[in-house]
Amino acid sequence: MTLFARLRLLLCLLLAWPAMAALAAPDYVGSESCIDCHADIAEAWSGSHHALAWTDAEEANILADFDGTRFELGDMTAAFRLSDGTYAVTVTETDGTSTDYKIHSVVGVAPLQQYLLETEPGRLQSFDVVWDVEQGAWFHLYPDQDLPPDDGLHWTGPYKNWNARCAECHATGYKRNFGIQSQRYRSTQAEIGVGCEACHGPGAAHLAWAGDPDLPVEEDGLDPYGFSMSFDAAERDAYVGQCAGCHSRREPMADGNPLPGTPYHDAYTLSLLRPGLYEPDGQIRDEVYVYGSFLQSKMYAEGVGCANCHDPHSAELVAEGNALCTQCHSPAGNPDFPTLRKAAYDTPDHHFHEAESQGAQCISCHMAERVYMGVDGRRDHSFRVPRPDIGARIGAPDTCTDCHADRSQDWAAAEIAARFPNGRQSTPHYGEALAAGRADPAAAGEALLALALDERQPGIVRATAAEMLAPSGLPDLPDRALPLVSDPDPLVRAASARLQAGAPAEIRVRRLMPLLSDPLRMVRVETARSLVDVSPQGLAPSQVALLRAGMEEWQRSLVTRLDYPETHLVLAGLALSQRNAEAATSAFRQVVEMDPQRAEAWVMLVRLAHATAGPRAARQVLTEALQVLPEDPNLQQLDSQLPR
Repeated sequence: MTLFARLRLLLCLLLAWPAMAALAAPDYVGSESCIDCHADIAEAWSGSHHALAWTDAEEANILADFDGTRFELGDMTAAFRLSDGTYAVTVTETDGTSTDYKIHSVVGVAPLQQYLLETEPGRLQSFDVVWDVEQGAWFHLYPDQDLPPDDGLHWTGPYKNWNARCAECHATGYKRNFGIQSQRYRSTQAEIGVGCEACHGPGAAHLAWAGDPDLPVEEDGLDPYGFSMSFDAAERDAYVGQCAGCHSRREPMADGNPLPGTPYHDAYTLSLLRPGLYEPDGQIRDEVYVYGSFLQSKMYAEGVGCANCHDPHSAELVAEGNALCTQCHSPAGNPDFPTLRKAAYDTPDHHFHEAESQGAQCISCHMAERVYMGVDGRRDHSFRVPRPDIGARIGAPDTCTDCHADRSQDWAAAEIAARFPNGRQSTPHYGEALAAGRADPAAAGEALLALALDERQPGIVRATAAEMLAPSGLPDLPDRALPLVSDPDPLVRAASARLQAGAPAEIRVRRLMPLLSDPLRMVRVETARSLVDVSPQGLAPSQVALLRAGMEEWQRSLVTRLDYPETHLVLAGLALSQRNAEAATSAFRQVVEMDPQRAEAWVMLVRLAHATAGPRAARQVLTEALQVLPEDPNLQQLDSQLPR
């Protein structure tokens, strides 16, 4: 049975299964159960951004003005009101349709607050008109985008769906529970908001232990106190990975929250330093939520973790201003990090700005700020030395000219060179190889391979270089990249699998079999994806079993994301690889039903129609596509080629 046939069978079986139970996690007890014993911690948590990440639509939680206020943007209007204790909004769309919605629930507390609307039973959507807490006014998150109601990026579309895109990081014990057949959500959670058990794990066993500490905890996978997640400073990667589950740009491999304590790479596939997400040198560009940046930093490499700077319960910084950094970066140093150079940094001799000024703040130079959602400034956690010299060459920003916007990067580079004559501005930086790889992977092949093999560089950087190498056509790439298959970093191992594509099938299978037994699911799934074209014929039974297990693991991860247009693009690609035109057409059709603006799916539908039913059928599909995307150049090119 082919891969796609197995996947279709799996989907059929899922369609026959009953909907999941309302809440299949009876061992969650709720944050209220923790207060009596942990009053100080509970008080710090109760006002935190974690506790207020998602709240009920009640007066105590809503900060916006619903007293008959109104927001207009072009032909779209939103009229807000409070009537008999119910918060509501009447939305008039650009096509003239008006719909009245109750405010279902509230997201966040500062610097903006967003409101969720239930557009059909169980389906929650994030409304794009939000409240600026500091300015006390409504504003639109995307004022420059013309988004009609049928656009996938419209607030009612799949990319603004709360159940699929956001809820798991704003809730505790969350399950999406999307019905494949009904196309409806029956989402559940133990608690809205990021509660105690979102990080520590279900608390029933801990409560039992607290009632009688002399009784040992007997459940597998729990620590001596009854938790699935132990925040042990000696296990830095484990607790940073627990935070990263939400504070990262990633693709989940399961439905809803993984059990706290699940290794990060067993639960998610981390987004690498790709265009649109990161600048060419790895600085943040889009909302990437910290982890991918932090992995690039020397601080991470030296053992620093989230709790060294952030209080995990209040979510506040452990010190204010430069004191946060000088707890380590000072003449006294920090005994927890003995290799750190002891020196005075909070001084004009280092930062060359007036003391206490904005320019004298460590974060101004070493943590670039970018603004998202209109008003939400977030800091780059790669903690990098400013490199305007590189920025001038590769088109990346730098913190010097972020402030000195009237000056050039060449000016900033010269100033740094004069003030730090032995500084890092003369040393190579991985950003140059990555920028070259974005421009021309073939021309940058040697530099990318050298970067991927350089174990002194951060794993996420090396994995990004390896990913760029796949289409480079570099001679003897499978042999030269072979060391990456056994690399200690899971991101590098996962990226290495595609680099073996040019090896003979027998050799490729032999080399990648160990990765199908990798301890981390992300590596196994990425390896299975790279072996989709391998036939089981001629393989040993043990190899067939490993390959089948990897494929099934990949399939299960896809099945949990059938409410994503992107997943159906993957399924369409699988069908094409199996020469199954019918299944590919069905998958591409599902893509454009969920997001009509996906031009690449329309193009493939036209081509498939031409291949299977001839030019007249292709013209019919193209006419349909052009009604949605009349200006798309690829569709226009097809329009000029097909007979009328």
